[in-house]
Amino acid sequence: MTSLLRSVKTLMPAAILAATLAAVSVAQAATVIRLGWTTADSEVDPYAIAAHYFQEELEAAAPGQFEIKFFPNNQLGNDTDMLQGMQFGTLDAGVITGTQLGTLDKSFQLLDLPFLFKDRAQAHEVLDGEVGQELFARLEKQGLIGLGFGEAGFRHVINNKRPVQAPDDLQGVKLRVQPSDLFIASFRALGANPVPMAWSDAYMAVQQGTVDGLEIPLAVIYANKYADVVKYLSLTNHTYNALPLLMSKQAFSRLSSEQQEAVRTAARKAIERQRAEVAKNEQVLIEKIKAKGMAVTGIADTGAFRDEVRPVYEEYRPRIGEDLVDRAMELVTE
Repeated sequence: MTSLLRSVKTLMPAAILAATLAAVSVAQAATVIRLGWTTADSEVDPYAIAAHYFQEELEAAAPGQFEIKFFPNNQLGNDTDMLQGMQFGTLDAGVITGTQLGTLDKSFQLLDLPFLFKDRAQAHEVLDGEVGQELFARLEKQGLIGLGFGEAGFRHVINNKRPVQAPDDLQGVKLRVQPSDLFIASFRALGANPVPMAWSDAYMAVQQGTVDGLEIPLAVIYANKYADVVKYLSLTNHTYNALPLLMSKQAFSRLSSEQQEAVRTAARKAIERQRAEVAKNEQVLIEKIKAKGMAVTGIADTGAFRDEVRPVYEEYRPRIGEDLVDRAMELVTE
């Protein structure tokens, strides 16, 4: 009996040590996902909402298997820098402005056609269906995995010259636009003077008067304090701002099939929540923006704006892909 007790006492510390090392090993095995975006880490910023919901849903889908590290507010560079990082495998994931993907594949310019969607329900139908899947399939050839399309809502014009209620009100207004030939063509067709500029430079440019304003979603206006430096917000709803949640193909390929499925499930649930949150926040944001002193107006006639940009559709239809444009147009005109 004494010998047996002595053996048990000898084995217990070893067993405890083994269990401790096993626990440490499991903790160390958590896969780190570095996730970046360009805007503020704010409770109302749509990029940030998408990132945080993805983190929550991934923990629910695969408890303890992943650790997501956030890099907001251009910490890892602008959209172009982050896309290149994901392609090279030095960045794992990002919430990226949809317009930027047009630099990798022209078909993504479909999403930026002005006044294409009458509401977010139409946008969701296109993005969640075959058209959206085809866009992501093309992106995979560029070393990127599309996990889904979040949203920042519709984009609107803000400026320091005058309220915009008709196309003529844009005449000569110098607007920062995303570095996209389609955005430049669209605003030129409306009579504005578009200036392509990286997001990281936009606030200082409007603050210093280098540009009169820019076009931007409501949540981004508020989260990034544009109401402090811009007088007029015009609810033009000219473009639906899709926010793809992307992952590096290299990083995704390193995951087990079970982990890949967990990532896709988490992304799908996160985007569903993110879209609902962004939509819920919009009216509240308009009131908050008004309270900051910004004058808010609607546009008198959407049809007048559509007439002005009709040549843009004709110019970009073959670039984007006629079949893709036709399929999208069928869905938005049903």
